[in-house]
Amino acid sequence: MTKNKWSKLIWIIPIVVLLLAALVLVARLLRDTPWMRDFILSYPGETPLPDSAPSGLPVWLTWQHFLNGFFIVLIIRSGWRVRTQTRPSAYWTRKNTGLIRTRNAPTKISLDLWFHLSLDVLWVLNGLVFYLLLFATGHWMRIIPTSWDIVPNAVSAGIQYLSLDWPTENGWVNYNSLQLISYFVVVFVAAPLAIITGLRMSGAWPNGAERLNRVYPMELARAIHLPVMLFFVFFIIVHVALVLSTGALRNLNHMYAGSNDAGSWRGFWIFVASIVVMIVAWIGSQPVVLRPMANLIGKVSK
Repeated sequence: MTKNKWSKLIWIIPIVVLLLAALVLVARLLRDTPWMRDFILSYPGETPLPDSAPSGLPVWLTWQHFLNGFFIVLIIRSGWRVRTQTRPSAYWTRKNTGLIRTRNAPTKISLDLWFHLSLDVLWVLNGLVFYLLLFATGHWMRIIPTSWDIVPNAVSAGIQYLSLDWPTENGWVNYNSLQLISYFVVVFVAAPLAIITGLRMSGAWPNGAERLNRVYPMELARAIHLPVMLFFVFFIIVHVALVLSTGALRNLNHMYAGSNDAGSWRGFWIFVASIVVMIVAWIGSQPVVLRPMANLIGKVSK
C-alpha cells in the first residue's frame, strides 16, 4: 500500500474518535432522563439463567479460550497475507499418495495459503471439541438466549457501557445480555460463516457440482469472508479492551485460571504467557520456518 493510501486511512482515526465521543455524550444524556432510569431499573442488563445452568468456568473452557484465540490470530494474519501478497515466496503441492490419492494432479498453492488452510483445519477440529463440551456440560445455557428479555437487557447494557458507567459484572455466574449475544454471534454465526465461506474458496470444494456452484458462487463466498474476518478483528479489540477495563485481574482469573479469586495474579501471568506464545508464533510464521513443516506432508518449491 502506498503512502498516499495510508494517509487517507489515517483520517479514519479522528472520525472514529469523534463518533465514539458523540455516542458517549448521547448515552450520558439518555441516562439522565427519568424514562431511561426507569428502563435500566426494569432491565438491569442481564437475564436470569435456567435453574439447571452451571456456575463458574471449567478448566476445559480456559484452554479452549487460549487455543481459539491462538488459532484465530494466526488465521487472520495468514489470511491477510494471502489476500494482499503479489508474489508468493514459495509454493506447496500435496503428495498424491496414501489416503489422499486422487486421479487429478495435486494443485499447487502458495505457502501462505497452505499455512492458512492448515490453521483452519486445526481451528475447526478445536471448535468441534468446544461444541461437544459446551453441550455435554450444559454451558450452552450461558451463551444461548433462553428468553426474549435478553433484547431490552442488551440495550440497557449497551447504554451503560457507552455512558462509561459499566453494568454490574459477574461473568463467573452469568454474562450480561450484551456479552451473551456477542458470544452467541461469534460461536454460532461468525465461526460457521468463516468455515463455510472458507471451504467454498478452498481446493476441497467440488468444482464439478455445477448446480451447487450456481447457488453458492465463489464471488458470494469472497464477499462474506472478508467482512467476517473484520468482525473477528473488531470483536477481539473490543473484547480485550473491556476485559482489561472492567476488572482485569478478576476477568483474567476467570478466563485463564478458572478461578473466581479477584486478588490472585495467576490468571494475569497465564495471560501474559499466552500473549508471548502468540507473538512468537506471529513472528515465527515466516517461510524459513514454514517450509520444513510443509515439506513433511507435501513438496515446497519456488
